[in-house]
Amino acid sequence: MAEIVAQDVALAKAAALLAAGDLVAVPTETVYGLAADATSGEAVARIFEVKRRPRFNPLIAHAGDLAMARSYAVFTPLARKLAEAFWPGPLTLVLPLADGAAIHPLVTAGLDTVAVRIPRSEFARALIGEVGRPLAAPSANRSGRISATTAEDVEAELGDRIKLIVDGGPTPVGVESTIVKVDGDQIILLRPGGTPTDALEELAGMKLVAPGGGIEAPGMMASHYAPEAAMRLDVAEVRPGEALLAFGPNRAAGADHAAAVRNLSPSGDLREAATALFSSLRELDRVGASAIAVEPIPEHGLGEAINDRLRRAAAPRDSAPVND
Repeated sequence: MAEIVAQDVALAKAAALLAAGDLVAVPTETVYGLAADATSGEAVARIFEVKRRPRFNPLIAHAGDLAMARSYAVFTPLARKLAEAFWPGPLTLVLPLADGAAIHPLVTAGLDTVAVRIPRSEFARALIGEVGRPLAAPSANRSGRISATTAEDVEAELGDRIKLIVDGGPTPVGVESTIVKVDGDQIILLRPGGTPTDALEELAGMKLVAPGGGIEAPGMMASHYAPEAAMRLDVAEVRPGEALLAFGPNRAAGADHAAAVRNLSPSGDLREAATALFSSLRELDRVGASAIAVEPIPEHGLGEAINDRLRRAAAPRDSAPVND
């Protein structure tokens, strides 16, 4: 089983394991990531094996600072403007690979672009600095399942497959980063996430564009973030035997008879709801209900990212990959 070590004493041990080509589960501000040296094909291959992740699905390369990010990706003035405004933080930029970039092709899924971000987590940035190389770090869970927002979640998902879990407590954002592709003078939204799209549009002075075909970034699979139970979205009533994922002060009809109820935010606060999303889904999934019914959640702000995760969690489990 994996050893769980508090982040304030875990830096040297985590860095040594990563330098040796091992995997380490680390906290970021979004969710826990399963980290490996992004320049090592052998280490990155272990991510796909441990997560049972399809290899056509790219990974994010996490950099410690802008200088490191620029050594692996080509920044246009627009990309630089976004990076300077939102990094460190939950925004991932998909950019052309720099000439001679040492990022392994498994990270990019063979594409000529790389997804890169600088995490807000001080521990994650310190770890990257200690290793001296970017870290590939998808969510620390089995592929397609609910993302992990606590060290205990990681242990339940991957504890028998990795050596070390760094415990930084519950992650403060609770959903993965927003992913955008900067293509010339336009910004393409590949995945909504922890940075609201309206904040990006306000800074850039333009609307974000919908993606074309193909998998260009993590989180674009049709079925993803899924519990064991089936899910129903935007419900007005709870059916017998269902658990309820609630939002706000008003309840769906039949809520009193739900197998269990978890309210993402009794006051209707979307930031609180995002933080509670994955942990609440995990708790309801353990009840053994016939399905999880989900009350409507607004689409604005972080609600866009929450609803994206819920739609993918509710998708047929044998769906082919599609875009947002």
